[in-house]
Amino acid sequence: MKTSARNIIHVDMDAFYASIEERKDPTLKSQPLIVAKDPRKTGGRGVVATANYKARQFGVHSAMSVMKALELCPQAVFRFSGFDLYRSVSNQIHEIFHEYTEVIEYVALDEAYLDVTHNKKHLTDPIQVARMIQNEIWDATHLTCSVGVSYNKFLAKEASDYAKPVGITVIEQRDALEFLSRLPIEKFRGVGKKTVPKMHELNINNGQDLIQWSQMDLIKHFGKFGYVLYQRARGIDDRPVEYQRVRKSIGKERTFGPAIDTQTEVDDELQRIAAMVVKAMDDKKKHGKTLVLKIRYADFSTFTKRVTMDNYLKNSPEEYFTLANDLLVDMPDISKGVRLLGITITNLDDLTYENIVLHLFD
Repeated sequence: MKTSARNIIHVDMDAFYASIEERKDPTLKSQPLIVAKDPRKTGGRGVVATANYKARQFGVHSAMSVMKALELCPQAVFRFSGFDLYRSVSNQIHEIFHEYTEVIEYVALDEAYLDVTHNKKHLTDPIQVARMIQNEIWDATHLTCSVGVSYNKFLAKEASDYAKPVGITVIEQRDALEFLSRLPIEKFRGVGKKTVPKMHELNINNGQDLIQWSQMDLIKHFGKFGYVLYQRARGIDDRPVEYQRVRKSIGKERTFGPAIDTQTEVDDELQRIAAMVVKAMDDKKKHGKTLVLKIRYADFSTFTKRVTMDNYLKNSPEEYFTLANDLLVDMPDISKGVRLLGITITNLDDLTYENIVLHLFD
């Protein structure tokens, strides 16, 4: 069995978006709170971004339709301050991570893996690092997080889930098999809703049941995922913390309710989106060669068109808007109603990387 001497921390903010809303309005802490636009004001469209723990007691969870959430918890309060605010708080937390290590894998605005084996504070105890990060996040943001500490990513994630909210859970290598043996199969990372019934049919209810199965039998029943399950049951996960991922695209989109259906409205929204994308490109210090226009109509039909240039596009709202409008000409008629518009830039490079045109025949 391959082992590792790594120290991996998984940080998971507790009901992140909901906690930000509660920070803005402390009266929400005593009420079931759903982070989404109120379906009674939007015609029932949308999904739940997250919910506080009071709302979760009613069965409300992220990615659920807002109408279903309202049905489960009719007394809930709906709030949504927008991702610009949530992203700015996330950036604060990311700055704290960088005080400890550069080996950071961001999973979402509220979740990340950190490899602190060799950290900037020169601390040998990962539990001390975890406590310092947790305390510093609270001091800077007045938001809580749960932290898992282990020797690989899989177990660090399982650990952070184990004692939410405001928990620190440590799974050392010598304790991994005992921890996993008691873990319900539903809690194994990667085992989704569709896989659970099949597990139960095979009498696999926890890690102790899972470890009895051979690798070949698991592959027979679960395909490639069977190999992953065989390793996870034994606490094996050699995946590195992927901290040098190359960003492939940067984009923004807006959803409209009710739908818009005039050229003036579409132009205004495209200009607004173009400006948002330029800001994001400038923030990330990127430029790209391909612009993609996305449009979704009132009947939910969705179309994308793209244009690729030989040289990098200038990061300007005017250029993005002009290109997007040119692509719009070949789209279906907007008079049928537009529900969503989006602009994305791909084929990215750092702004420091430029095409140099050599005039060989001047």
